[in-house]
Amino acid sequence: MPSGAPRINPLTRIIIMLLVTTPLLFSLDWVSASISLAITIVVALVGGVGLKTLAATLWPLLLIAPLSGISMLLYGAEGGEVYFEFWLMTISDNSIELAIAIMIRILAVASPVILLARNIDPTRLGDSLAQILHFPDRFVIGSVAGVRMTGLFKDDWVAMNRARRARGLGDRGKIAHFFTMAFGLLVLALRRGGKLATAMEARGFGRQPLYGERRTWARPATLRAADWRALGIALVCAAIPVVVAVLVGSWRWFGL
Repeated sequence: MPSGAPRINPLTRIIIMLLVTTPLLFSLDWVSASISLAITIVVALVGGVGLKTLAATLWPLLLIAPLSGISMLLYGAEGGEVYFEFWLMTISDNSIELAIAIMIRILAVASPVILLARNIDPTRLGDSLAQILHFPDRFVIGSVAGVRMTGLFKDDWVAMNRARRARGLGDRGKIAHFFTMAFGLLVLALRRGGKLATAMEARGFGRQPLYGERRTWARPATLRAADWRALGIALVCAAIPVVVAVLVGSWRWFGL
């Protein structure tokens, strides 16, 4: 996470995610995706994120992106010279270009989201959603609880892994072990969500305010000058890849 991120409002970070990633969803060219990914990496490094931290944070994307690229390579729209063809699988110039574009686009879309979502403060996020956007109380409380519970997944995974090894259940294949752990984590999350909902209702979080009653806030949430500067920089960073792709003629509307 950039060193300046804690100083800006969590709501600003979410808006920045939308500003940077939304334009990339309308095109399948590799130029805009490459420029956006390069801007994200440069901004992260300038903001104080080290190379080791950046690599440790984004390495799962390097495993996910090729999977989407392979499917697009084999089953993408045919165009240009055909290099390989078997049943429904066809590798052509167009499918190769689409595969490269999809892999880079996944990296370009997911990288800023992961970097900006790291260590986000659930309490400040809830204050911003309620005071700035005026979302309903139950939605705000549910969002705060969801973000706070997300941080526990890693601890739950480690605890479940140790418990299974202690019982002699950790010697299966890696794939079977992963799906078993994922299912156990899902069950644990559902149970925790039910208990949390019951506890919050019992403590009056679901009570509707009386007529004319106004809620008070212990921590005022506002958008400061640093937030507006960050939004301006994000808007420029989101516009640059689109403008360059249009100027060089590589912009390709999704679905066309």
